[in-house]
Parts: sequence; structure tokens; C-alpha cells
Amino acid sequence: VQYLVESGGGLVQPGESLRLSCRAPRMILSTFTGSTRAWYRQAPGKERELVAEITEGGVTNYAESVKGRFTISRDNSKKMIFLQMTNMNSDDTAMYYCYNLYRGREYWGQGTQVTVSS
Repeated sequence: VQYLVESGGGLVQPGESLRLSCRAPRMILSTFTGSTRAWYRQAPGKERELVAEITEGGVTNYAESVKGRFTISRDNSKKMIFLQMTNMNSDDTAMYYCYNLYRGREYWGQGTQVTVSS
């Protein structure tokens, strides 16, 4: 059962922007609103890393490499989270994964590919 579905990936040039979306159609609303949600990414040959997270209370946390460029947000009514990426560079090239943590249970999406190249 796929609880998280990402979309919005693609090919962009350096300096451009992209917005990723993650929806949770099969997750009940109370689980979604009570969760910590995040975006992770994994580049070829590298470990998966946290990009940004937003807690149940709305507190956000970002990797140093994306601070000031990426913004994570949520829409609880739609059971969606977003990742707005600006001023992108080649180091942002990776598979991006949506993540949800609720009472110790983890949920992962299948990922969406983001490529930054001229």
C-alpha cells in the first residue's frame, strides 16, 4: 500500500526553481496532522539525507546546503506537503523522497527524480 505519492520532479537548469508535492490519499487525516513530515534525497553513490522537515507543531528544519533556498510547507486539509526549491544547482540533483513519521511508524514515498543541468 502506497501511502505517500510524490510529484513535481523534472529537469531544470541551474538557478531555476521547482516545486515538489507529496500527497497522502490513503492516510487518515488525524495521522497526517499528527505526524512529522519531511523530504529526503539520495544522489547516485551517496547516502539518503534529510533535506527539510516540518513537525506536527509546524517547526521547520533544513539541511545547511538548502537553507535560504528551499522551503517546506504543508496543507493539512489536503493531506499534502510541498518543497519549494529555488536557485537550484547541480548538487541538488537526486531522487527526492517524501517521508512521514507517526508514533514511531515510518512511511516513505517512491520518490521523484530531480535533475539540475544546463
